[in-house]
Amino acid sequence: MSGAARTEESVRGRERGSATAELAVALPAVVVVLLALLLAATAGSAAVACADAARVGARSAALGLDAGEVRADAQRVAGEGARVEVARDGAWVRVVVRRDVRLGSEALGGTITVSGRAQARLEPGE
Repeated sequence: MSGAARTEESVRGRERGSATAELAVALPAVVVVLLALLLAATAGSAAVACADAARVGARSAALGLDAGEVRADAQRVAGEGARVEVARDGAWVRVVVRRDVRLGSEALGGTITVSGRAQARLEPGE
């Protein structure tokens, strides 16, 4: 065997485990990034639901429904555990929907509150 062949073979032998070591170092980082993306998507989805619920509530209030019916409509869209506030100010109505979103354990961020807000002008005659 020539000297060059032996050197190339010994280099391959030393590098054989390097891909496994690199994967072992990178895999936890990839898992953490994927977990963060999943948690962000969960919170984002809840925020969109709250915004949609606030729009539904504001439209219901603009049509003249009472506050209880407005809350029920918004609650139906936002999901369980949502808190709905309805405030009338002259010819305008404002609806705020808040919901707590659990992001796993306290170590992962615990619980955050997302919200959505909407305003609508009361329809004439209401």
